[in-house]
Amino acid sequence: MSVALASSSIPSSTRQEPLRVMVVDDSVVIRGMISRWISSEPDMVVAASLRTGLEAVNQIDRVNPDVAVLDIEMPELDGIAALPKLLAKKKNLAVIMASTLTRRNAEISFKALSLGAADYIPKPESTREASAADNFHYDLIQKIRNLGAKARRAAPVVHAPAAPHVQDLRPAPALRPAAAPMPTQTLPAAALARRAFSSQMPKVLLIGSSTGGPQALMAVVTELGAVIDRFPVLITQHMPPTFTTILAEHLARSSRRPAHEAVDGEVIKPGQIYLAPGGRHMRVARHGADAVIALDNGPPVNFCKPAVDPLFTSAVDIWQGSTLAVILTGMGSDGMRGGKDIVAAGGSVIAQDEATSVVWGMPGAAANAGICAAILPLNQIAPKLVRLFAGDRS
Repeated sequence: MSVALASSSIPSSTRQEPLRVMVVDDSVVIRGMISRWISSEPDMVVAASLRTGLEAVNQIDRVNPDVAVLDIEMPELDGIAALPKLLAKKKNLAVIMASTLTRRNAEISFKALSLGAADYIPKPESTREASAADNFHYDLIQKIRNLGAKARRAAPVVHAPAAPHVQDLRPAPALRPAAAPMPTQTLPAAALARRAFSSQMPKVLLIGSSTGGPQALMAVVTELGAVIDRFPVLITQHMPPTFTTILAEHLARSSRRPAHEAVDGEVIKPGQIYLAPGGRHMRVARHGADAVIALDNGPPVNFCKPAVDPLFTSAVDIWQGSTLAVILTGMGSDGMRGGKDIVAAGGSVIAQDEATSVVWGMPGAAANAGICAAILPLNQIAPKLVRLFAGDRS
């Protein structure tokens, strides 16, 4: 029996008034499909369905959306040109860039993140491929819901005009079991339980991230310096193929250290940043005296592939209590279960704090589970890691 994207995962801030979503795409098929999906959700409405970036810029004041799903390639004004104009008119607008999986579009999506886009989403090459369309549907709705809720919390109170009636917005078929409810922080950050850092010297750095992760990863690796020279760094970022190729190149430039998509069977060495390739889980395994990369083409974990939990859990078998993990911004709870395994083996987990996270899902799940030794603003994470790998246990 199929189960809809249930309202149990809806952040409380969106339950009173539906999120207003502006869909901007020159394809009438894509606009119609996305509009039907949005209209089938109880906590969001289609505020406008537009063909070009120019229409979006001209109508944003009237439409007053919380979220814009913005295509990259459009006539008159493309997505990357429209983005800064939209944000200039509405600072707290959450913009999700949508593009097909080409290298050019991946590069443009990374540029859009640097210009203020909240996130990106890859469009399937063909909507006739059921699995690709299902993944696109699920991911898009979750991104709209989470990013829209945060944008609304940050925005001043404005009485929005009523959403225009849109014809033929029939409910789409249900897709997947409902995602687990987003953790909410009911206590001040200072009141959340902390564990002592491991008494063992860390031998590896593991990082998991999702929504907002590319920007957060750049901020962290830029400041790690000699930590990367002396210890291996393994990263799982929720991201599709091609995008991970570009991300690895950006990580190499930011860190000024070698960074690449991990290769199955390669020996894990200090001085390298290993990134899980899109569409494959990255685990670690023992091969003789060496720790090696083990790529896994199994089913998604926590609706993600690659997922963070397989990396974290497998690392315990290799490094036991010398495992140090960081969970950065992202939706859902991926990394929390693997983090529990790391802590049970004597290792340590650090989470990004809510204020600096684009979405406090993954780090919030770890923080509320009581497995973290520290919950830190993004700009304090790298300095803390440098001290820990230098022998500081506080």
